[in-house]
Amino acid sequence: MEIEIIEKYFGDRLTDHQRNQFVVMAEAYKDWNQKINVISRKDIDNIYTHHILHSLSIAKVIDFPDGAIVMDIGCGGGFPGIPLAVLYPNVEFIMIDSIAKKIKVVDGLVETLGLTNVKTFNRRAEEVSLHTDFVVSRAVTTLDQFMRWSWRKIKGGNGNGVLYLKGGDIAEEIATGTGTLNKLDSVNVFNISDFFKEDFFDTKRIVYIKKSRN
Repeated sequence: MEIEIIEKYFGDRLTDHQRNQFVVMAEAYKDWNQKINVISRKDIDNIYTHHILHSLSIAKVIDFPDGAIVMDIGCGGGFPGIPLAVLYPNVEFIMIDSIAKKIKVVDGLVETLGLTNVKTFNRRAEEVSLHTDFVVSRAVTTLDQFMRWSWRKIKGGNGNGVLYLKGGDIAEEIATGTGTLNKLDSVNVFNISDFFKEDFFDTKRIVYIKKSRN
């Protein structure tokens, strides 16, 4: 599947420049992946559906406002943050990963795509003291561990919170991972298959945890 899969679901939101960025993005990832393996070799041909579109599913749940700050914790090679940074050029993205070679790939993508709204940090999440409006990630650890890394970094209110891409049965993870929330915080789970009809998304979900206050 090529760029048409992105146009199928987001065509009315993309400028010609953004369309071109997504085309360049896929080719750049294929080039980088030959040097630094951030996507499984057998999966690189599915980059549009399994990685770029999967990342963009977050935009079906929330529309980040201009000027917002979004932190991608455990960003790996740049998902979901890099595709979202293309879709939201007026939102600041902070990409964090403890593995230097993965941040090297992200820095390369930022340069190739000409992104001016992305900052990268080669650090563990616990070592980053910045505050943010939203935290996004794609299943880097259990939800319980992820909440410990991210929750205090988020400024409460205005729908701010965590948007976590996760697969499979996550009911038990949610029960343990959200045990520290106060009664005004809210947890919502969205089936990505409600937005995208491809079979790949049948078991994929977005956990959206809103932080009501600091």
